[in-house]
Amino acid sequence: MFIQTESTPNPATLKFLPGQTVLPTGTADFPNRESADVSPLASRVYAVDGVTGVFLGTDFVTVTKADAVEWDHIKPSVLGAIMEHYQSGQSVLAEAANPQAGHAEHSGEDGEIVSQIKELLDTRVRPAVAQDGGDITFYGFEEGVVYLHMQGACAGCPSSTITLKMGIENLLRHYIPEVTEVRPVAV
Repeated sequence: MFIQTESTPNPATLKFLPGQTVLPTGTADFPNRESADVSPLASRVYAVDGVTGVFLGTDFVTVTKADAVEWDHIKPSVLGAIMEHYQSGQSVLAEAANPQAGHAEHSGEDGEIVSQIKELLDTRVRPAVAQDGGDITFYGFEEGVVYLHMQGACAGCPSSTITLKMGIENLLRHYIPEVTEVRPVAV
């Protein structure tokens, strides 16, 4: 098994590509060790000292490290943990765990606007962000403000504010005049 690695815009995060499907649909975010209990793969990666986040996509595993740790020291162990998982034959997620489909539900008079926001996120934003090892999902819309949840490499990325304000906000405001601002949320 050969696992490729790619850097991301977030220097604390690397994207690992095992060359096979990680999740058939959706994503799974494990922002701490306790949340990883439902994923044998994420649990193995968290067993590596210095790992502070694991995010699973369709064909990648994004791993975030502590600031005090260097990638040169933990990358071999992370690669080993991912390889061990796939050689074990265990599933990526426990049967009871469901990958996140993505966007939060929204009901109310802004339903058409929210549908347009989700469509733009799905077609223009999420594919680009997945290339960088992360995901951005709709969280809410209120009085012109779109709230987005950033995951994987996007969470804590130094360039995430620029991506939100200059990229996503400009895109949404261009196509949907009712949008006045975009803000991140921590879930």
